Amino acid sequence: MEVFYYVVFGVLGMVVAALELSKNNKDRINTSSAFTSFKNNYLVVYSLMMAGDWLQGPYVYYLYSTYGFSKGDIGQLFIAGFGSSMLFGTIVGSLADKQGRKRACVTYCITYILSCITKHSPQYKVLMVGRVLGGIATSLLFSSFESWLVAEHNKRGFEQQWLSITFSKAVFFGNGLVAIIAGLFGNLLVHSFSLGPVAPFDAAACFLAIGMAVILSSWSENYGDPSDNKDLITQFRGAAVAIASDEKIALLGAIQSLFEGSMYTFVFLWTPALSPNDEEIPHGFIFATFMLASMLGSSLASRLLSRSSPKVESYMQIVFLVSAASLLLPIIMAVSVLKEVLLCFLLYTVTHCLQLYVCDS
Repeated sequence: MEVFYYVVFGVLGMVVAALELSKNNKDRINTSSAFTSFKNNYLVVYSLMMAGDWLQGPYVYYLYSTYGFSKGDIGQLFIAGFGSSMLFGTIVGSLADKQGRKRACVTYCITYILSCITKHSPQYKVLMVGRVLGGIATSLLFSSFESWLVAEHNKRGFEQQWLSITFSKAVFFGNGLVAIIAGLFGNLLVHSFSLGPVAPFDAAACFLAIGMAVILSSWSENYGDPSDNKDLITQFRGAAVAIASDEKIALLGAIQSLFEGSMYTFVFLWTPALSPNDEEIPHGFIFATFMLASMLGSSLASRLLSRSSPKVESYMQIVFLVSAASLLLPIIMAVSVLKEVLLCFLLYTVTHCLQLYVCDS
């Protein structure tokens, strides 16, 4: 592996570590031992679930290309996964409320394990089924686990302010450290141990199975509020009325949709963009570097929002401008050197996290 990758990873790692360590703990909250046990149990499960997801990310495109599929064929597979997530994402939350959040979390594990198994087949139809299953699993991941946590937290009578502790730890570990470690571990399996591009998917299935065992043995079931038993059409109608009655909601939705559209394009194309002539690149290591850049964006966003009376509109204009430039530079400058392209992609990843945190707040 080129020294350049190590240098970039090391520099980003030091910057992120410095930012995280510089955070003060003056607002540290005292909690109970029962809550600590509950929080740690959730963090273990959530980290295992996220590991199962992050392990797959760097190698999806690479695996399909090793099976001999063209960029167009691979694009259709990606669209199937995104489309499946979009369609099922509108109903999984309601179904989980009615059928049980724990059951939905177990369904996530089973669905994603089946998706991982399909990666062993070079048959296009089998891989397409796997992408659809993966889309369903993604919808469950980003709805059922948080819903279960909130309901269980309240059911056990913990202080409401303690919930933010669990969420912040889940983001730091599940979307930060675990993502980085998953990228490095996947790189180890594929490039160091030479187990092939399907190895990360097998490892992901193992982590998901372990997490499912913990859920089945230690989680209790909870459901949505039975008094709020609205059908999907009623819920959609209410959402449409809310959007139509408040211009800011519509604009915020448009902003996030457009930015996420660019991110999904980036997720699909970063592999061929960094290896246009099928150069050998350390996919997992590069993915881990992207995750470090993402953590950097999160740290910068938290400091941005902690300022008194931040001018969010002004900040977001700069974020969008820098983000667009980071994707345009490799094109308008005809940059063919992969190092410069990677640096542009890292800058884009930082701005993406900034946009997410600022808009969500």
